[in-house]
Amino acid sequence: MFDSIKKIFSTETENASPVYGDKPDIIREKSAELYERAKNYFPGGVNSPVRAFKSVYGTPLFIEKGDGSRLWDADGNEFIDFCGSWGPLILGHNHPKIREKVIEVMQNGMSFGAPTALENELAELIIKNNKYIEKIRFTSSGTEAVMSAIRLARGVTKRDKIIKFEGCYHGHTDALLVKAGSGLVTFGETSSAGIPKAYADETIVVSLNDKEAVKAAFEQFKEQIACVIIEPVPANNGLLLQNQDFLEFLREICDQNCSLLIFDEVISGFRVGFEGAAGFYNIKPDIITYGKIIGGGLPVGAYGASNGIMSNISPEGGVYQAGTLSGNPVAMAAGIAQLTELLKSGFYKEMNQKTLEFTDSIQRYATSKSYKFKVFQIGSIFWFAFTEKEKIQTSEDIDASSMEKFKMMHRELLNRGIYLGPSGYEVGFVSAAHSKIDLEKAKRAIFESLDIVFKNR
Repeated sequence: MFDSIKKIFSTETENASPVYGDKPDIIREKSAELYERAKNYFPGGVNSPVRAFKSVYGTPLFIEKGDGSRLWDADGNEFIDFCGSWGPLILGHNHPKIREKVIEVMQNGMSFGAPTALENELAELIIKNNKYIEKIRFTSSGTEAVMSAIRLARGVTKRDKIIKFEGCYHGHTDALLVKAGSGLVTFGETSSAGIPKAYADETIVVSLNDKEAVKAAFEQFKEQIACVIIEPVPANNGLLLQNQDFLEFLREICDQNCSLLIFDEVISGFRVGFEGAAGFYNIKPDIITYGKIIGGGLPVGAYGASNGIMSNISPEGGVYQAGTLSGNPVAMAAGIAQLTELLKSGFYKEMNQKTLEFTDSIQRYATSKSYKFKVFQIGSIFWFAFTEKEKIQTSEDIDASSMEKFKMMHRELLNRGIYLGPSGYEVGFVSAAHSKIDLEKAKRAIFESLDIVFKNR
């Protein structure tokens, strides 16, 4: 056994962690063994690239259990979790009301491929408490919701081209898995092999927070642009908070050009408030997409719009979208339980205040030490950036070399029982399950980790 583990670690030398702090590295023997076995079954040993820990030290952690604010890995290491399955676990892991509702529904079966009353119940919860949509369609993921929203926008407008922004991620659908080329207004360049150039040629990519680039795109492609899609809270490539007036400008220019505005709220929806970023900024997009937060973390997504726009979807209209697992009863049950909790009086006020106190304390500490470090925050979402800039609003504003500091910080936090997503470009999330004791422990760990990072700068 020892020889096999030693062999596993010898294959991971590129991720070996140098010794910086006074805490020994956590034991990862079982995780390392599981990872080595996983390489026989999955490309890179994982089913989603970021899980491979290529941006941080060590082998991936294989998780065995989550409860409340905590995670436990295969080696028995315990962590306070600020990843929360990448955001949807706003109530924490294994919330009793979600678990009980899911178990109750599962007694009657787990998939029918037919309508259930649970779909009605969850849809009513959402629509009655969200003035920005009138009808909704459930999907199996956020990626599928965005793909369907783009198709809907093209079907409504009878146009093909779309505008997206560098630094916004909208899932792995072909038309949106593109990056900017060179120049003010460019067609997208594929950021993945296997995407036909013709697909990318329908996608125009511009920088965030750049009104002139958006204007130029509309001037260059008059009456060809079906929609503009944006994360109103860009949170997949850092937390690139946009100015209110930029989002309002997008609403206005879409209206002027008879194009649709899509808010991708897979991250921000039901996280910064029940009405998401649309409610936070009081801007009505034409179509909104949501992700797995509406299913308590189970695989689910949705897109919604006005009655008029949604009437274009089959079987009512000519825009086709379908899915056997759309409206899956287990996911609907989890969503009903979760959203019911989110609608309780004071929920978001308490969440946002708790997060603000947490992030403010960290920023005060870093500032007192003159560390080049900023904490960006909106609602219960936060992001650590090794920078002196007061604002980071575009992907170009991020210093790629600063990720080496995050890499060091991530290692020190793991050794102190704090789990963040394994990339410096990923945001963190506070949940309702995080107690004051959890947050105090996390703050101390962050302070110690920052001291080590900047001692070794």
